[in-house]
Amino acid sequence: MEHASSRRVARVITVSDRASTGQREDRSGPAAEALLEEAGWTTDVRVVPDDIDAITGSIRSAIDAGCRLVVTTGGTGVAPRDVTPQATAPLLRLELPGIAEQIRRVGAENVAGAILSRGVAGVLGTALVVNVAGSTGAVRDGIPVILSVADHVLSQLDGGDH
Repeated sequence: MEHASSRRVARVITVSDRASTGQREDRSGPAAEALLEEAGWTTDVRVVPDDIDAITGSIRSAIDAGCRLVVTTGGTGVAPRDVTPQATAPLLRLELPGIAEQIRRVGAENVAGAILSRGVAGVLGTALVVNVAGSTGAVRDGIPVILSVADHVLSQLDGGDH
């Protein structure tokens, strides 16, 4: 049986036009990376523009690289360039709406605007993919929700019992 820690590989994808061109420092990606690493995940951060093809390509690249968890930050709001959910949803074999709902619920306890996130969550291949809003606060609220179920989801995807 594969050792649990060997499969705990994640990628954080920051979706931001300004961060991808160096006009703004990416804060949410490193914040997510720190929380995931603190929980025992091996992870790295990639930054892509608010572009469906760039987001889709980066998610697929993470899966191809063996990542079991992919967390995107940013691009989940209502601005015209916020397209992360549109890029993510068509890739998912199974949607897990409860994860996204809980992230919004927890976030709304701190910031009312968290309910505006259109983030989605689900399964692609043998990986869990989750969209989180792009603020460090959203990351602080969302990553613990993801971590609360990630190992169980991966166990189920690997054929584990309930």
